[in-house]
Formats: sequence, C-alpha cells, structure tokens
Amino acid sequence: MTHVKTTFAVIGFALSACTVDLQDLTSSEMDAINKSDRAKITEQVDPVGSILTLDEAVARALKYNLDQRVLNLEQSLSSDELESGKYDMLPTLLAKAGYDSRDNFSHRWTGDYIDANTTPPANVEPTPPSVSVEPKHTTASLALSWNILDFGASYYTAKQNSSRLMIANERRRKSMHTLVQDVRATYWRALASETLARRVKDTISSAEKALNDSRQLSGDLMNSPEIALRYQRNLLENLRLLESVEQDLAIARHELINLIGAQQGTRFKLVEPKADVTPLRVSMQKLEQHALLNNADLRTAFFDARIASEEARKAILKLMPGISFDVGYYGDSDRYLVNNQWSAAGLNVSYNLFNLLSADSRRNLAQKTEDLAEARRMALQMTVVTQVHLATHEYTDALAQYSRADQIYKVDKRLEEIVRVKNSSNTAGEQAVIAANVTAILSELRRYQAMAKFQKATGYLHATLGMEPVIGSVDDFSLEQLTDSVGVWLDLKVQNGQFEIAKE
Repeated sequence: MTHVKTTFAVIGFALSACTVDLQDLTSSEMDAINKSDRAKITEQVDPVGSILTLDEAVARALKYNLDQRVLNLEQSLSSDELESGKYDMLPTLLAKAGYDSRDNFSHRWTGDYIDANTTPPANVEPTPPSVSVEPKHTTASLALSWNILDFGASYYTAKQNSSRLMIANERRRKSMHTLVQDVRATYWRALASETLARRVKDTISSAEKALNDSRQLSGDLMNSPEIALRYQRNLLENLRLLESVEQDLAIARHELINLIGAQQGTRFKLVEPKADVTPLRVSMQKLEQHALLNNADLRTAFFDARIASEEARKAILKLMPGISFDVGYYGDSDRYLVNNQWSAAGLNVSYNLFNLLSADSRRNLAQKTEDLAEARRMALQMTVVTQVHLATHEYTDALAQYSRADQIYKVDKRLEEIVRVKNSSNTAGEQAVIAANVTAILSELRRYQAMAKFQKATGYLHATLGMEPVIGSVDDFSLEQLTDSVGVWLDLKVQNGQFEIAKE
C-alpha cells in the first residue's frame, strides 16, 4: 500500500510539473538581448580605418556581413552532421544497469497439472509455494547489436550528408558572388556620393540664391514677367534634379556600411579604384564549358541528383529482410539463480510481409524521384548556357554604356569650364553657369552609375562562370590576408579563353 501511495504521489507531481505557462518577452529582456547582440557584433568586427578601398570593402563583407556568416554557419553545421552521421554505421553497444525491488517475495504455487474438469482429491495437501526471484536484486548487461539494414541505411544517409555538405558549400559560393556584386556596385555609388555631395550642395545653394534674387526683381517694370517666370522655371527644374540626385547619393553610403558589417555612422573615405574596362575576347564555347564545370547552381543540381540516387537505393534496401547479430554479457545479483553471470549470442532474421505489396510502388517512386532530379539537372544545364550568353551580353552592353557616359561627362565638364569663364556675374550668366553645373553633375553621376552597372555585370559574369577566390573559411584568415586574396580575385580577367590574373 505504501508503494501505491508513493506511485500516485510521483504521478501527481509529474503532472503538475508538466504545466507550462505562457511567458512573453518583456521590454527589459529584449533591450538586454539587443544590447548583448550589438556588443558581440562590435567585438567581432575590426574597426574601419580612415580609408576604405574596394578590396577591403569586399573582404569586410565576406568576413563580417551577418547574412554571409549565417551561410558559413550552415556549412559548418552540414560538416558536423556528416561527421556525426558516420557513427550511425557502428553497431549498437548498450550498457544497462538496474535495480528491482518489491515489498514481498514472488511466491508461486507448484503442483501436478489439473485441467478445468478435474477436482483434486480432498486428502491431497497443496504443495508449499516456491521462490524463484529475490525481492531485491541488481542487474547489469553489456550487449552488442548490429542490424544489417540499419547499417545500409546509415551508410547511404552518410553519403547523402556528404552531398548536402557540398550543396551548402555551393550555396555559400552563390551567396558570396551575390554579395560581391552588391558591394562592387554599391561602392561606386557611394564613391559618387562622396565625390559629388559637396558640389551638389553648393550648386543647390547657388540656385536657391538665384531664385530668390529673381523673385525680388520680378516686380521690376523693366523686366518682362514672362522672362522672369521662365528663368525661375529653369532654376526650379534644376533644383528638382539636384535634390533628386542628393537623395539618391545619401542612400548609397548607408547601404555600403550595412554590406560590410560596420556600424551606421562609421566615417571613412573611399578611393576610386582602377577599373578594368577591357572588352571580352573569348569564344562563347569556352565560356559555356567553363560555366558547365564551375557554376554553383549547376553543381548543386548534380549533388541533388546524387542524393536522389542514394535515396532510391535506400528505398530498395528497405525491401530486404532484416538481419541482426546480438552478443552480450549479463549479470544478476539474484541469489536464487544458479548462474549469476552469463554470455549470450543470437542471430535474428525478420521480414515485413507487407513489403511484398508495396515493393513495386516503392521502386517506381524511387526511380521517378531519381528521374526528376536528372531532368532538373539537364534543364538547369540549358539555363546556365543561357545565363552565359546573357551575362556576356550584359557585360558588353554595360561596358559600352560606361564608355559613352564617360565621353559625355568629359564633354560636359569641358563645357562647364567654358561657361564659367565666358559668362559674367549678371543674372543671365549666373543661370547659364548653374545650368552647366547641373549638367556636368548629372553627367558625372551617370558615369558613376554606368560604372556601378558595369561592376555588377562583371560580378554576374564571374558568378555565372563560377570564378571566385579559394579562401576556405573566412575565420581562418585575418582581414589583411583576406583583402589580398580579394584583390587577386577582382583582378581576374576573362581574356582569350584564359581565366587568369590580369597583367598590368
């Protein structure tokens, strides 16, 4: 009875312990977590110096960009899953120890067999009960079990985990390409902001002053109202363009700071890098061949097909009989046992007869899954070939647009200098100077935008061809070492069928 009460008490305590109340996050808890996260981010990032080059910006993005670090951790997790999955192929070695207790002996009546229709004689005394198990005793065992089907399934699962690790690596490559494209384009936009910001502000101030002067003189009877209004209209249109440019320029620097993993408000100067504007001189056949061997998306499709193939083998393996080997060493402190220690071994064969009914459907499903993965891979091959043609066209088109924008900028810059020298400080001359300034600023902005587009097209071409530095884990490199590796990568040229470092 005591054991029954204890049992009910334990059950009641367990039920009460299973009750979980809803707990929302308080503002103080969220604030503490946010401060802790920001402190960790700051500790992990090397401070930005007074000058930030394009090579360092890309290196910082690869090392400190939080989204990129998530993908790096996913790759590390896949590596750990592969390592831990290898142990699933080992036999099961189970060590057990126990203690049994009851409040009385496990008695059992013994006697001759009597069926239900037989009445025992009245003069026959019942046989005293016998004891076969001690009320309190301990047990221990060490048993080794190995199932052939489990070993086979674990073997194919380990091979699939190996492919998943490679897929995680390809995803990191693709993300790295996308990140570098964004950094290259955003760096040039931020450079435009740094170069043009002061000129835009000065020109806006000059235009607003000229607009106020024109409004004050518009009441003069000597001037035609129509001429004054057209003059004001031109100034307002120039102001609208300049304010639009100022807004666009202000965003680029914040985007760059976010991409490199720095804190908003970090101050640094940018350096205009020497851009490689060499046209492509390589056959499309060689580009296609290089992309089909190195494109991250296509390599992922190859590994997906391999995983599907291994899954088909696992499905067929499950149709086989289960064979298990068991061997163990056992011990029991029960003093009623004749042998308190013994060894045992066994061989078991089992088969689920319902597998005969599902065998054909399992085989068909496995085959169709493998065929689907292969079909996706073949379709992606055609997509990659198309991407190569699009990337080369985008590269050539962006290069042509930059070349034209650069020519227009040089002409407008020269015109601005001529207008500034030619015109005096009269009202009409001031308007001409402002208009020339606005035109030159817009031309220079379009030149930077064209270069940003060309940089993104170059990054897209590198991504399609699968060209990137072999840097492994960014945590194994210092920022300076990673910057040097990125500098080599950014100098990669696609020239004459050779994918090599650019020669100055």
